[in-house]
Amino acid sequence: MKKLEIDSVKVLQVYIPERVTFVDLPLFLESVSAGFPSPADDYLEGKLDLNDFLISNPAATFLVRVTGDSMIDSGIYSGDLLIVDRSIHPKDSNIVIAVINGELTVKRLRYTKNKLYLYPENQNYEPIEITQEMNFEVWGVVKTVVHSLV
Repeated sequence: MKKLEIDSVKVLQVYIPERVTFVDLPLFLESVSAGFPSPADDYLEGKLDLNDFLISNPAATFLVRVTGDSMIDSGIYSGDLLIVDRSIHPKDSNIVIAVINGELTVKRLRYTKNKLYLYPENQNYEPIEITQEMNFEVWGVVKTVVHSLV
C-alpha cells in the first residue's frame, strides 16, 4: 500500500488562547475606506477586546501555527496563525484542520459525488480523497487567519 504523502501545509504548533490578559484597543466609529480616503473623524466608538471579537467559544478555540504553501490561494501562508473552533460542525467548503493517519493538515473540505475530499488551495497540489482505509478526523474548523502584512 502506498504511503499517503501530506506534505503541503502542516500544523507546527497548537496553542490555547490566553483569556486572562486583556488588551483594549481603540475602535473608531468610522470604517476605513479601501478606495478614496474620507475625511478623518476623531470620534471613538469605544474599546475592542480582540478575544471577544475573534473567539466566540473559548473552551473549544485553539490557535494553530502552520507551515507550507498548499493554501496560499485562500490567504493562508507559512507561519500564519489560524483561529480554529472545534465546536463548529464542519460543512462542505469549510477550511478545516484534519487528521489523516496521525498527521495534521489544513485543507478545504469538499463533498463531491458522494465522496469526501480535502482540497488544497494551490494548483501545485492534488486533492486528497478520503477513503475507508484512512484514519481520518476533522479536528476543527478554521475561523480566522492571522498574518502580518509587513
